[in-house]
Amino acid sequence: RGAPPNSPAGLADPLAFLLVEGDAGFLLGRAVAGEAELLTVAVAPESRGRGLGQRLVSRFLYQARLRGAEVAFLEVAENNAPARAVYCRAGFTESGRRRGYYRTPEGRSVDALVLARVLTDGAVTGST
Repeated sequence: RGAPPNSPAGLADPLAFLLVEGDAGFLLGRAVAGEAELLTVAVAPESRGRGLGQRLVSRFLYQARLRGAEVAFLEVAENNAPARAVYCRAGFTESGRRRGYYRTPEGRSVDALVLARVLTDGAVTGST
């Protein structure tokens, strides 16, 4: 299975790519065999609500296409409405559900939504 993607060894994976927006946020993704996976995205609390998450996701989609991905996937907690809105605006749609995948600090289970977006629209658009 290899190293966890957000570990130092995982970051050294040649299939992984890290997109950074200064101290405000980052996104970690990887692409292999025609598929891209958004592994994690984080935006500092003081930088939220300014479109940074949307820019990072756009950059992810661009980099995924450059790496030959035809489809992109991610998982998001069902109760994470801000992240779900970002992914919806980026064209992701629900393709699956993992029941009870996450736990809240209070111990309540939350489903993970598996989202997907087809990238084979013929053009590599966006920004690095």
